[in-house]
Amino acid sequence: MARVALVGNPNVGKSTLFNLLTGAWQVTMNAPRTTVSLEIGQWQPGGLGVELMDLPGTYSLIAQSPDEEVTRDVVAGLGTGILARRPDLAMVVLDATALSSSLYLLAQVRALGMPAVAVVTMADVAGARGLAVDTATLAAAIDAPVVTVNPRGGQGIEVLAETVADYLMEHRQAPDGGNAEALVDQADQFFDWVASILDRAEIHHAETVTASDKADRLLLRPWVGVPLFLAVLWALFQLTTVVAAPLQDGFEWVITGPVADAAVWLLGRAGWAGGWLESLVVDGVLAGAGVVVSFLPLMAIMFAAIALLEDSGYMARVAFVADRLMRTIALDGRAVLPLVIGFGCNLPALAATRTLPSARQRLAVGLLIPYSSCTARLVVYLFVAQVFFPRYAGTVVFAMYGVSVAVMVAAGLILRGTTVRGAGSEPLVLALPAYQVPRVRALTRSILLRCRGFAIHAGGLIVALTMAVWLLMSVPVTSGYALGEDIPARDSLFGATAQALAPVFTPAGFGDWHASAALITGFVAKETVVATIATTYGMDAPDDAGAPPSDLGEQVRASLLQSSGGSPGAAALAFMVFSLVYTPCMVAVSEMRRLFGWRPTLASVGASVVAAWVLAVVVFQVGRAL
Repeated sequence: MARVALVGNPNVGKSTLFNLLTGAWQVTMNAPRTTVSLEIGQWQPGGLGVELMDLPGTYSLIAQSPDEEVTRDVVAGLGTGILARRPDLAMVVLDATALSSSLYLLAQVRALGMPAVAVVTMADVAGARGLAVDTATLAAAIDAPVVTVNPRGGQGIEVLAETVADYLMEHRQAPDGGNAEALVDQADQFFDWVASILDRAEIHHAETVTASDKADRLLLRPWVGVPLFLAVLWALFQLTTVVAAPLQDGFEWVITGPVADAAVWLLGRAGWAGGWLESLVVDGVLAGAGVVVSFLPLMAIMFAAIALLEDSGYMARVAFVADRLMRTIALDGRAVLPLVIGFGCNLPALAATRTLPSARQRLAVGLLIPYSSCTARLVVYLFVAQVFFPRYAGTVVFAMYGVSVAVMVAAGLILRGTTVRGAGSEPLVLALPAYQVPRVRALTRSILLRCRGFAIHAGGLIVALTMAVWLLMSVPVTSGYALGEDIPARDSLFGATAQALAPVFTPAGFGDWHASAALITGFVAKETVVATIATTYGMDAPDDAGAPPSDLGEQVRASLLQSSGGSPGAAALAFMVFSLVYTPCMVAVSEMRRLFGWRPTLASVGASVVAAWVLAVVVFQVGRAL
């Protein structure tokens, strides 16, 4: 199978073109020994089998970041592992509105001995600016095939397929490797070549003031841009809470309701009704599947919102407006959107890191997102605040969001000097694209592909963790119970594990097994913390976390009064801080693993648990001393 690399500057429609060419036949992988993600898919131009690689966007093959290094290594034939084989051909995407920078990249690709087909995008936008690109003249000037396509509408795809197929049928041998080091010495030659090509092709930018230019003169002013950005953030919060929540409940009900009932009926017909097998299928496998399915509408809504912001051109303006603020934690303005989305839900916030152009920034933001207080943690705050601080519950909850911001800033400052040193040292260089109306077809395809990737890659881990919790709760540690029965929490392996962990939290004032049991299930989902607390006391969970039953509240107060040595309020604050800082939920962890791999994910989980314990101990010790 021939291998073709898709190369281009950021934001030139490269990934949209890739999705259009490969359809559903694509996978996401990290380049060997990096966190740089690549998309690899199958394409059949002219009936030929082609492995198409969407390389990270770059302005130059003189690498300054891990993303640029991966693109350079693949083009130069310096890759390792699955990237060791050099592509047979490069499709270099040329932005018709910014041909100079695109042609510079094309010159570097060809200087490394890589044959290329030029793919011109944004021709319609260039035309609106009075800039016409004659593909025949440009092809003669650069001595390479040139095809104009519109990835958003699909125009020109057949011509591109024919052009690529013709080349591959004539040239089946991959090119030899190139000297990457020589690119620095040839930089002046590349600039001269670009200038000569533009002259020969008679391509010159017209001084046309577009509608986008007029809009930016207003929207990029702080007194307009900042309020507009805040309005967009409010809308995103509404999407993740008001709109997505009912859909999530409905999707989960399908699995835990009709599907679970059907499974029970089938097991009964097979003679396996009741017992541990039914409990495993319903409370283990299907419960995990319900979690996965319940997040699909949230992911779809957020993917759609992010795609709309990107395709419309507004995302680049957000980065410009927020850049100065984000520089305080060594990130640029493009990082603000994922971090703020995290206050709604960490999962779509992690997915939103894909909009960041640098692998180092994606990792930096991904490590900070778990510290943004999602709405699931709000249930915990409301319950504890109403029990221990009923007169100041609102103030306490508000303070927890302040703690969240402070922890993110502190973590960002630590990362700036350690793991992601230099992530935000480069100046923000943005090409503001023209405002456009997103295309429904391309948008729908993007949403479906991303949701599919989440379900496949994260689903297995989520189901496995849910089954592990089921096993802990279904294995008795005292006599009189069988596997899979309705076992009281204290008499199960889950209860025994919680009791074994309880002493770890003694310095934080909540060394009680009821609290440690709630934190265990909180790792699976923060929404389960209050319900687990009620279960450990043999009671029903409150319908409204803001108004817990008095008897449950009294039980919790009594437990913390004893475990804290007479300082239950300080212990309650420490418990809330721990719930805020430690690992958000298994769904977020699975998404981190999918995006960044196991090593950064495990490091993040370990660091968050340690930080949560240290901060909880400090809060309790200081609180009881006051």
